[in-house]
Amino acid sequence: MAEIEARVGLPTVLARRSAGRRSQLGRAALLLAPSLVFLAAFTYWPIGQVIGQALTIETFGSDTVGYGLGNFERLLADASFGRALLNNLVYALGTIVPSIAIALALAVGLQDATRFNAGLRTVVFFPVLLPLVAAAALFLFVFLPGIGLLDYYLARLGAGSTNWLGDPDIALWSLIGLTVWKNAGYYMLFFLAGLQAIPLDLYEAARLEGAGAWGRFRRITLPLLGPTLAFVLVIALVNVITQVDHVVVLTKGGPSDSTNLLLFYIYQQAHENYDYGKAAAATVLSVAGLLALSLLSLRTLERGIHYEA
Repeated sequence: MAEIEARVGLPTVLARRSAGRRSQLGRAALLLAPSLVFLAAFTYWPIGQVIGQALTIETFGSDTVGYGLGNFERLLADASFGRALLNNLVYALGTIVPSIAIALALAVGLQDATRFNAGLRTVVFFPVLLPLVAAAALFLFVFLPGIGLLDYYLARLGAGSTNWLGDPDIALWSLIGLTVWKNAGYYMLFFLAGLQAIPLDLYEAARLEGAGAWGRFRRITLPLLGPTLAFVLVIALVNVITQVDHVVVLTKGGPSDSTNLLLFYIYQQAHENYDYGKAAAATVLSVAGLLALSLLSLRTLERGIHYEA
């Protein structure tokens, strides 16, 4: 290298190296161009449009009268938005915790590769194959008061008829039950994959030390499933905000806004009330809240996460 630099000169060598780097960057940019175009057209541009719409103040005839935070002020003053936000918080707690707990229990119980466990895995996973609209249509017959499948078996136990979707105190919990049934099998798959990555030697060593089943789960399984748990939690948070098909099919936000979730509220404002500014403002707040919760969940769980080399 010293002889080459002495012959052609240090500036020439540096120029060639710089040209080589520029050539590599050009090839990398060319390879990334299709993905960047796709992201710009279907992700960044729509995000920019929503933010711009949220900051644009319009009349009912879509005439722009100004720019600012007026849409956010109207949104926060809307009692229906507050009710939808509270419903979504209850819906999140009622679906995420039971779904993940059931999925983890099923994964631990069905992790052994036997024919019986394979059959049970198929049964548990079957609801995941159903579109949410189809699952909601199925549960419409389950929740029918008096003649539905649920009331039929409860009547055999001596319980009376219940209006599962018409009672404001029960309707949201009915949707929560449907969501847990739908998502538990999906989350179970991730936990099964995580369990396969845990070395069996750790369990053998724990048994030799006299650790019981609960001790092995608490000291080995749960800590080593930290990355999987963090991923599943983020997926569950996204589902809480984005799943709304069952609300449209079963309750349409009623009765008395008891099942009105944020995404359905946005749909109402945009396509029923034609208030696109308020709908955009609600979208911005929902996405910002979802992003904040996801980051907080990841940072909190990463403190106790073990990443295997």
